Amino acid sequence: MRSALTAIAAIALLAACGTTEAPVPEQAASASAEPSAAPVTVTDSRGKEVKLDQPATRVVSLEWAETEILASLGVMPVGAADVKGFAVWDTAVKLDPSVQDVGMRQEPSVDSISALDPDLVVMESDDVELAAQLEKFVPVLVAKGSDATRNLARMREDVTMIATAVGKTDEGAKLLSDFDAALAGGKAKIEAAGGAGKPFVMADGWKQGSSISIRLFGKGSLVSEIGGQLGLENAWKGEADKQWGLGTTDVEGLTVLKDPETRFFYNASDGEDVFADGLAKNAIWKSLPFVEKQQVTRMPDGIWTFGGPLSAQQYADALVKAFTG
Repeated sequence: MRSALTAIAAIALLAACGTTEAPVPEQAASASAEPSAAPVTVTDSRGKEVKLDQPATRVVSLEWAETEILASLGVMPVGAADVKGFAVWDTAVKLDPSVQDVGMRQEPSVDSISALDPDLVVMESDDVELAAQLEKFVPVLVAKGSDATRNLARMREDVTMIATAVGKTDEGAKLLSDFDAALAGGKAKIEAAGGAGKPFVMADGWKQGSSISIRLFGKGSLVSEIGGQLGLENAWKGEADKQWGLGTTDVEGLTVLKDPETRFFYNASDGEDVFADGLAKNAIWKSLPFVEKQQVTRMPDGIWTFGGPLSAQQYADALVKAFTG
């Protein structure tokens, strides 16, 4: 029943790199007036029209990016998939204790969702079987989640679509404009520090037995596009998939990164730091230019590299700090 997207998302949980929680942003903490009761029609990523009698207020989210987006719009979901995992991997917003866990992102519980009596389920999947099950009792809005040909534009569309469905279009517009301002400000800071055009690499890794696998965020990944908007250059040119912009390699594969100005960033939000611990004695790793020059940065825990604007801004801020510090 799992789709290719679901498989990638599962790898993301294993391979991404903890539990510090950021405060709820102002737009989430101070919800605006009640949305209009007028009917709403939204076209989702399937090209399907989702019709609601009024903006949704009881929403269940089945992916972390959409959970983050809802909360950042001021709509706390009544249910979400893997609430505990969200607190580890996505600290852009803090969920209320009232949010009910409806199971894992890869296998949510249809019974748990139904018991919450939602007026909308937001999911990020091409799992047509699950969508069909849910649509027997609740409208389902399917977000794209990722598109390596246009990931920032795709993220904006997902935010606007969700904001429309929950009657928070003004909040959605502000969320995006604040993100744009953060990117513009960050780019100016990097340029002023002489960092324009400098190379960077973003990765995460995991250990299987005695071997360490490394996943690179290549061209088209969300974090690569964010770096580009800041005026930086993604140094990883290897093959990447067309949906997520991700590619895999091993330590030897990193030897193609020869530019001594390259900065290497990685995630270890789950506490398993394969780069600092697993590769500490690896001769090839220690010989890499960015390791020799101590230009390896562990990202702050809890930055979800597949998230919404607030996660994207956290990531941008971390890049700016590294290139201007």
